[in-house]
Amino acid sequence: MNAPVSSAVLPASLRIAPLPPEYLLRVRAGLDDLGQPVERHIASGGEPLRDCLRRARSGEAILLASYCPFTVAGPYREYGPVFVSASPQAGSPPDALPLGGERPYLGSSFVLRAYSREERIVDARLSNPGAAIDDLAILFDRPDTAFVLARFPTYGCYALRIDAA
Repeated sequence: MNAPVSSAVLPASLRIAPLPPEYLLRVRAGLDDLGQPVERHIASGGEPLRDCLRRARSGEAILLASYCPFTVAGPYREYGPVFVSASPQAGSPPDALPLGGERPYLGSSFVLRAYSREERIVDARLSNPGAAIDDLAILFDRPDTAFVLARFPTYGCYALRIDAA
């Protein structure tokens, strides 16, 4: 049995992109990317908090809101649900994939989807903590990859965005 991976440090050429600050301000003020009211919840524990890239603690105040990680109109532009903390969290995006802890943010498997500048899918891989850095290298070696989105495999929800630094 393999030991759990606590993190996978990204090469200096890659960085995890934070959620846009203006999005977080708008969501905490009550409106999501579709102009809909956000849902306010008390965490059961384990909900993936996209703004701080960790799992929620039981009893924590969280928000559920629609988010669109795309800027270009087209068939791949989509909105989906994300959980964020109800109050701002300190810190900057990590330099490693969030894979550690008792309930890792990304979990034991996740999807990595590569997109072009036109925001079209150009490649994808079902990955895991031990293969993620190699999978990202393969995806970013493609000349048409502009960024990669990590997604949770079961529901397909957006987890994080990785850009070339």
